[in-house]
Amino acid sequence: MYRTRFAPSPTGYLHLGHAFSALKAHEAAQANAGEFILRIEDIDHTRSRPQYETAIYEDLAWLGLTWQTPVLRQSEHLANYQAALEKLKAMGLLYADHRTRKGEAEAALSAPQTDDAAPQTATATPAWRLSLEAARNHLGPRFDALAFTEKGETRKADPAINGDIILGRKDIGVAYHLAVVIDDARQGITHIVRGHDLYDATHTQVLLQVLLALPTPEYCHHALLLDADGRRLAKRKGSKSLQDYRNEGLTPADIRTIISVTPKG
Repeated sequence: MYRTRFAPSPTGYLHLGHAFSALKAHEAAQANAGEFILRIEDIDHTRSRPQYETAIYEDLAWLGLTWQTPVLRQSEHLANYQAALEKLKAMGLLYADHRTRKGEAEAALSAPQTDDAAPQTATATPAWRLSLEAARNHLGPRFDALAFTEKGETRKADPAINGDIILGRKDIGVAYHLAVVIDDARQGITHIVRGHDLYDATHTQVLLQVLLALPTPEYCHHALLLDADGRRLAKRKGSKSLQDYRNEGLTPADIRTIISVTPKG
């Protein structure tokens, strides 16, 4: 069965970009007689807030969306993500990075090759990075054959686009890339409909799916909604929220018109 999902983080109120992505996924599920899954990605306990999670349910219901229940909340499944992290460690695919977040940011474009980089900013508890070199050695020829289906076309996956990414974070534990592939497999997601801003992430997630013997869904990365200045909408940039539009008296039909999504069914 066709199963897709919308997986927001409760770190702010939903905006038009979220509405666009949620409607695209919901309509794809309807068009394929499938299921639409809502997942709350709240592993970032430093930024997630209950009021934002409540608003997610309210906004999506207001738009006329329905979803399968119960809703999976990542914060309730941390042990599963940690188990996957430990498995990758045992496979020799991760290495420790002792730098601070500041040190990580300064070296974001050149991931370290050893554990003792930047000793001036060393911390006792390390982050854990995926070693692309170790992954290549582990998979052999399969590494160069990594691929995924994007809108019906087979595309080569190139994890080097993202380098040696962090999978185990010092502040919140597991990182997004690892949690999302675990959840997609657990929930039987067959198709992922999401914004093109996550296209590069797909390359790394396909690698993780193969390393952990998980299925690779089909992907559809849609265009992004932009603001008047040509920038993508984002919670951190203070983009106008759906609640703002609701308070101004707009209807769900108005929102669909604004984002040019035609409701089906």
